[in-house]
Amino acid sequence: MAEQSFHSKILAELAAMPLFAGLDERQLDDVAGTVIQRHVKAGKTVIKEGQWGHEFLIVVEGEMEIWRGGRVVDTVGPGGHVGELALLDDVRRNATVVTTTATVVGSIEASLFVPLLRDIPILAERIDSTVADYHLPPDGRRQRSSSPPLDDDRP
Repeated sequence: MAEQSFHSKILAELAAMPLFAGLDERQLDDVAGTVIQRHVKAGKTVIKEGQWGHEFLIVVEGEMEIWRGGRVVDTVGPGGHVGELALLDDVRRNATVVTTTATVVGSIEASLFVPLLRDIPILAERIDSTVADYHLPPDGRRQRSSSPPLDDDRP
């Protein structure tokens, strides 16, 4: 996938997400500038239930299964996203996500995203509102530290 094509797809995906809907073109471009393209082989675990989160993934191509408690609860494909809580608050992952096909994702690291909140106040307000909507466990908060790299363990 060409870099320009990836950037264009990410802009379109971001604009369609409620969290980013209504941002102007410059603001969307700023958010898209934090997105890193990743190619992931089929059968790889990209998020592991119970681990600390640090990134949000947007599916550009391919498909992923969402596992919770040892069973598949959903499937996401192009335009879908997982791990948004990692951008919103320091919490443990509430599901495992495994690619079922070769997949291209856009990855937004929390450490790159958080500085945007100073420049895009409406985004900060939406995030505060979204965090309030989630029921977080009392032990779900932590100090930020790096998470382990991707692995290929099946759930």
